[in-house]
Amino acid sequence: MTGPRRFTVRGTNNAFTCVHCGAEVRPLENGSVRNHCPACLYSLHVDVQPGDRANDCRGPLRPVGVEQSGKKGWVILYRCEKCGGEGRNRAALDDPVQPDSWDALVALSTGTRG
Repeated sequence: MTGPRRFTVRGTNNAFTCVHCGAEVRPLENGSVRNHCPACLYSLHVDVQPGDRANDCRGPLRPVGVEQSGKKGWVILYRCEKCGGEGRNRAALDDPVQPDSWDALVALSTGTRG
């Protein structure tokens, strides 16, 4: 990727149904964008730049790891099951309505995820 990363929020914080587990996912309440399922942590490969929804791949992004970032907190690492692309999303543990599953994050970090 070349050039600065640009983040687009307008029109992207929408409710959706998870393509992996079928959970009904609500938008984040804190002004950020919900981009993965809080139950199973799966996402979709929809962005070229964060939030732009301009990627034609649309493959499922499987969570493959987690890391701790001093600035962002927990960050989920992804690999696309369709094209092999990789990405990262900040975990939403602080969402008051539908926080990410702590158990799913722990399982991902210990390699015990099914």
